[in-house]
Amino acid sequence: MVDNFEGYRAFLAVAQTGSFSKAAEKLSVTQPAVSHAVRRLEERLGGPLFYRTPAGVRLTSEGEVLHKFVSQAFHFLENGEKKIAEMRELIAGEVKIGAGDTLCRHYLLPHLESFHREHPAVKIQVTNRTTRETIALLKEGRIDFGIVNLPVKDSQLVIRESIPLHDCFVAGEAFRELAERTVSWEELVRHPLILLEQGSNIRGYIDRFDRKQGVAIQPEFELGSIDLLVQFARIGLGVACVIREFVAEELNKGALYEVRVDVPLPPRRVGLVTLRDVPLSLAAGRFLERLP
Repeated sequence: MVDNFEGYRAFLAVAQTGSFSKAAEKLSVTQPAVSHAVRRLEERLGGPLFYRTPAGVRLTSEGEVLHKFVSQAFHFLENGEKKIAEMRELIAGEVKIGAGDTLCRHYLLPHLESFHREHPAVKIQVTNRTTRETIALLKEGRIDFGIVNLPVKDSQLVIRESIPLHDCFVAGEAFRELAERTVSWEELVRHPLILLEQGSNIRGYIDRFDRKQGVAIQPEFELGSIDLLVQFARIGLGVACVIREFVAEELNKGALYEVRVDVPLPPRRVGLVTLRDVPLSLAAGRFLERLP
């Protein structure tokens, strides 16, 4: 097993640097040692993992497949070492979080501020991704936990439901008359609509629900963030689907008006997701505990 580990370690270093000599420098060993370890690995796996180019070495197709798994395994090993050190020495630690832009700004940010104030030595890394991408990062061992838009179903995850969210339609002054009465879905879709891009968890949720109402939304604009939806609605470009809790200030000030539909979208929740059977670091666990 030790030989296997050294072979994978050498393989990963060569893949990352594109050079046997640079890999040797990175690992503080000789180049022949790296070449020997990679050669033994290739013999065991039954074929070449690299090919030479004028600029160095590159992965073969088999090498590309192996690199995906070896890289993921080493990420888990590194995380394991950090977790053990934190448990034994109670060092400050590190928290790696994945969250979308909207949840980061409206849900995570206040807790980031208070946690950092109480534990200034803890390193916090936040990666902004969609729900689907956040879950992928979690499975690769690149984040400790994710903050996502539910619903999500995945047997590899432990999902804790957090605060409720209510999706609603809002408009600016140009469509204010719609906010003065309840509208049907059939009437709503006749107006220019502003939605999140396809592929997001929220958009999929909305599309599934509107089909149940017997309509198919064809948005005038598809945007990448809730904040952009709000801005487009405010200047009169259409009716936007946003999260009521995150536009409460605009609604209270009259900068936006809620357009109420006869069958409102059911509430959903923020989800806090971790990888099943993978323990959290001390720092990550304490951060997660403070989230509602």
